[in-house]
Amino acid sequence: MSLQSAVDRILPTSLRQRVLQLLWPVWNTKQRRLRAPFRALLPTVLTFLLLAILQTVIRARFNHPIRELLELTGIAVILVSAVLLSARAIDRRPVSGFGLSFDREWWHSFAVGGIVATVINGGALIVSLGTGWATFVGVMHGSGDLPFVPAMGIVFGYIAFAAAWEEFILRGSMLTNLAEGADGFVSQRMAVGLAVILSTIVFAFLHGGKITHPSQYGYYLIAGLVLSGVYVLTGELALSIGFHVFYNFTQSAIFGLGHSQRTPELLAVDIVGSSRWVGEEGLVFVCFAILGGLLLVVYIRWRDGSLEPDNRVTTYTGR
Repeated sequence: MSLQSAVDRILPTSLRQRVLQLLWPVWNTKQRRLRAPFRALLPTVLTFLLLAILQTVIRARFNHPIRELLELTGIAVILVSAVLLSARAIDRRPVSGFGLSFDREWWHSFAVGGIVATVINGGALIVSLGTGWATFVGVMHGSGDLPFVPAMGIVFGYIAFAAAWEEFILRGSMLTNLAEGADGFVSQRMAVGLAVILSTIVFAFLHGGKITHPSQYGYYLIAGLVLSGVYVLTGELALSIGFHVFYNFTQSAIFGLGHSQRTPELLAVDIVGSSRWVGEEGLVFVCFAILGGLLLVVYIRWRDGSLEPDNRVTTYTGR
């Protein structure tokens, strides 16, 4: 039962009207749901708190490898619950309205995003080795107490759910609601632009724990613009989730170029060059992230025949 339905059933007409007037800043009477800023922020805040509690409890009580399995399961439960709760109670839209249609075309686009991410990380590895900024030291290193394949499976699951959470929260929920809320007050293109900028700033802020110099925020701002732009042009999260998941996974676990997270590595590499060039936010990765974004845009142009914001990003159709 929605907030408005409860008010309608309990209160007499005159008092009901006054209550709805008081609720106007937070409640959209016409759409019978919270207003856009609250819809944009609530899933982010709730899931962020739940993930923080989950990790705090598990890491205090369990050790490797049980810790990682429990964290993976918990992240999956929180992500699925967030999607369903948002669809049912907060946004009051179908799951597909978040860019999660999961049809055959969706999975095809997901695979394309993954391929592009793998290719550009492979390019970053070749450049790093060719310039002497990295040296190759072996294969299948760092699995710890687990056999290599199960360890890689756990890492992939962890990265996949974490990246999918970011895409749903920041693009599917936040960007969409900010664009919907601004549309009508400003032009549709400006509404989308403002939503992209704000959600990208939040995306960069969430990665502040990895930052050692303010200039490194540039890397995350570029990555956020790439992922947001792909979502805006398609109205689906398939390309952005596929790209995000496989970018993080192949960079660290396949090509050994990760710094902030220690994972098993199929190709083990020592980074010996300057962090300005081959740090996790170095210029090599910045350039290849931009290249990845351009390749995704070329694919969208080839597939769709045009590059226009998808109306689903600003149009609310209800459940």
